[in-house]
Amino acid sequence: MANTGMLVSMKPTSVDHSGTSASVNDNGGVDFSAVTSLSLNGVFTSDYDNYLIVVNDINSTGTQPRLIRLRDSGTDELGNYFTQQFLRASSTSRTAGRSTGLNFLGMGETSLVAAGVHVAVYGPNLAQPTAFRSVDVHGESNARITDYAGTHSLSTAYDGFTILPLANTITGKVAVYGIRS
Repeated sequence: MANTGMLVSMKPTSVDHSGTSASVNDNGGVDFSAVTSLSLNGVFTSDYDNYLIVVNDINSTGTQPRLIRLRDSGTDELGNYFTQQFLRASSTSRTAGRSTGLNFLGMGETSLVAAGVHVAVYGPNLAQPTAFRSVDVHGESNARITDYAGTHSLSTAYDGFTILPLANTITGKVAVYGIRS
């Protein structure tokens, strides 16, 4: 773990992916190319209660949401456990909504242009429900921003997560940071 002030880089113990490539870089983040799923294991530990996931330079082969699932010991949690709210602003339009489901939509939407997202994760390695807050920004329609908030209802401790594009592939970089109290 590298000390960066209030944020501590969390290097994955392992990375699983479907698609072309994914590897841990020198800074402890993960570079990935043309993947249909990307799993980071061992990034949530008992050392920190809260985490920040930062994804950038994302480009995809088509526009679709990026989803996130919690996982433990190399296995995704599969069940209808997420509840989320969102606010979206693009050009002059604004939308809002609520949903429940297997995945947290808080990784935002990819597009054919570069995008970025940061996700605050509260208590993923604690045996309590996990909360999320994320902001996604990308260049579709000039500038678009989506703000998500959600909860995962199980009182389970998780050590990782999976990013899944709804369709097609994604390319980019992801880093996870533990937040010092």
